[in-house]
Amino acid sequence: MRPDVVPGLEVLLDDPAPVGDRPWALLANHAAVTRGLGPARTDLAGTLRGPLVRLLAPEHGLDGVAQDMEAVADEQDPLTGAPVRSLYGHDASSLEPDARDLEGVQVLLVDLPDIGTRYYTFAATMDAAMAACERLRVEMVVLDRPNPIGGLVREGGPVRPGLESFVGRVPVPIRHGLTLGELALLLQRERYPGLALGVVPCRGWRRRDWWDATGLPWVPPSPNMPTLETAAFYPGLCLVEATTLSEGRGTTRPFHLVGAPWLDAPAVVKAFRARHLPGVGARVARFRPAFGKHAGEVCAGLELHALDREALQPVALGLHLLHVVRDVHPESFGWRPDPYEFVADRPALDLLTGSPEARELIEAGAPLAPLLESWKAEVATFEATLEGILLYHDR
Repeated sequence: MRPDVVPGLEVLLDDPAPVGDRPWALLANHAAVTRGLGPARTDLAGTLRGPLVRLLAPEHGLDGVAQDMEAVADEQDPLTGAPVRSLYGHDASSLEPDARDLEGVQVLLVDLPDIGTRYYTFAATMDAAMAACERLRVEMVVLDRPNPIGGLVREGGPVRPGLESFVGRVPVPIRHGLTLGELALLLQRERYPGLALGVVPCRGWRRRDWWDATGLPWVPPSPNMPTLETAAFYPGLCLVEATTLSEGRGTTRPFHLVGAPWLDAPAVVKAFRARHLPGVGARVARFRPAFGKHAGEVCAGLELHALDREALQPVALGLHLLHVVRDVHPESFGWRPDPYEFVADRPALDLLTGSPEARELIEAGAPLAPLLESWKAEVATFEATLEGILLYHDR
């Protein structure tokens, strides 16, 4: 344990000089807390000299109540009395802050606990806020936090032109190994050179550290991210959302349980184990989702267990799992038929992986190895661009 890790929120609370007495807004949710579990919005409002003008909330809402892709309405915060503007409403236009959202604001603070995965939508919300802040000449200050699944490992390919979406808005690998503050610095360099950006780094974090080595409390940042182990699987198991399989939403083990009423669980588990994927174990399981896909139906499937999270390759794992189910059930396996994150004309797996290649290989039953190897080369190319971006090391 490293109880000396201090989130950027508390660094700012100790020295609020970067904000001074200017009017400010906060883009955050319920998981933005101090080490003592004080909410960012109340602790900042009680410390900063300038007035709190507005709160902005990402997907799932300010208090993390809404499920995935569920529209959230504007509201008034019961803790601070400030108006809350939801940046996840009924259509794609709601994802972009406008001039009214930042009216009277001189500094936008951002404290969004991220999961280190490109398609976890908080980074896309920050990107949209950066565009608005640059356009409206509002300064942004990101209060940084550790990447919960560590900052050394990266996995997955980039987003190809034409496949940009809310789950493919940020130009990084799927598992990107960066903090939100580092992402902001990268986006400023690539897209928003005119943005006045400050990053308040957290203190004491080393890139090798997972969340449970920091001494910081785990607050689930969204309804289906209950544990750190869930976050470890998420970069790959989120890909199940692109299919008609249940990814375990509506159970107490989301992104661990995968299945469907028609699935031959013993056959799938046997085929999955035969691939000898590192760091993961699987057992036959049955479960009944309370909501989401196959709600109220008993699903046959498998439960995944992280046996060695350092060896785990979650993106490859997720693709291999879909490949196995397609091999065992070529007639029953199917892709998600309804829109995904406001996009209806492109397959969800293409949006998530950033290209059609993975989907085409799975459909053809062709080996995944060449694609996974090409992604390793693209990760190396990406890593070569990070000079001046990385805020943390392993000293």
